[in-house]
Amino acid sequence: MGRRKSGRPTSIDIAYKAGVSQPTVSRALRGDTSVSVQTRERIERIARELNYAVDRNASSLRTQRSDTIALLIFEDPTPDESMINPFFVAMLGSITRACARRGLDLLVSFQRMEDDWHQRYHDSHRADGLILLGYGDWQQYERRLQQLQEQGTSYARWGSVSQDSGGKTIGSDNFEAGRIAGRHLIDGGRRNIAFLGRIDDNAPEFAQRYRGMASALADDGFAEQPGLQCDAITSEEAGRAAMEEVIATGRPFDAVFAASDLIAIGALQVLAERGIAVPTDVAVIGFDNIAAASLTTPPLTTVMQDVQGAGQKLVDTLLAQIEGTPMPDPRMPTRLIVRGSTGG
Repeated sequence: MGRRKSGRPTSIDIAYKAGVSQPTVSRALRGDTSVSVQTRERIERIARELNYAVDRNASSLRTQRSDTIALLIFEDPTPDESMINPFFVAMLGSITRACARRGLDLLVSFQRMEDDWHQRYHDSHRADGLILLGYGDWQQYERRLQQLQEQGTSYARWGSVSQDSGGKTIGSDNFEAGRIAGRHLIDGGRRNIAFLGRIDDNAPEFAQRYRGMASALADDGFAEQPGLQCDAITSEEAGRAAMEEVIATGRPFDAVFAASDLIAIGALQVLAERGIAVPTDVAVIGFDNIAAASLTTPPLTTVMQDVQGAGQKLVDTLLAQIEGTPMPDPRMPTRLIVRGSTGG
């Protein structure tokens, strides 16, 4: 866990020895006059002692262009041990095409959030900027984003637009998507809707979907039922466990809104095992429209996110930062895909 020793000194090592922050080291080594002469000389001396070489001719994240973007995908629990959310696999293709249209090369890597990936890319000068997919623990991720901003790294990420005031986040309108899902269930005569997914600060996208569903219920004079909400991360196993927990409460429910398709697939498995008919007894909606959603029994109604448009907008947002041009609207539309799990 944490930073792995590579044998090569980094700017973090220099910062530790100099008693300054890493961004101060970066500014000093590129001759930024905002760093005092005394501090700059001390940093340069330590860099020489550590044999830390700064290639001033190499392209970097803040100076010369390399015409290369780095796509970092962070691990998520999955049933096939790939640790890659299938939604992000679908988005990979759209990002690749968007880069090709712009004449850019794309570096793709798989990362653990706890590692010092942010620093390795900053020190290596391998890309003009980063695109980030997935995050796991939101609080840890938030610290990494702050570090990226402090060191001046250009980045764009997929996630909760409401959590970002800087316009670097591209994401669906999760509140409206949740409202649409809730509206569909209500129009189908459902009133007691179980929500499977975390709704705390560590899962802002899921929380917005829940609030949208609750808003749809309130519009028709129905109250949300907190006792039918059960935490779940994006995996089939978590969906199974959450569905079992809801059933164990003994509270009546006639619909399930799962915060992701993987959660919904796990819920469908449990409902089938319990002899609960879908959609006759319980309607089920997922979120993402991954490929497996159309292959479940019955096929899963879901909210589709604009994967193709998202890839293009992520690349456009990153390049706008690099080039100093206005960034595009960060919100992406969603669309309800009605299938058999809600009687469609």
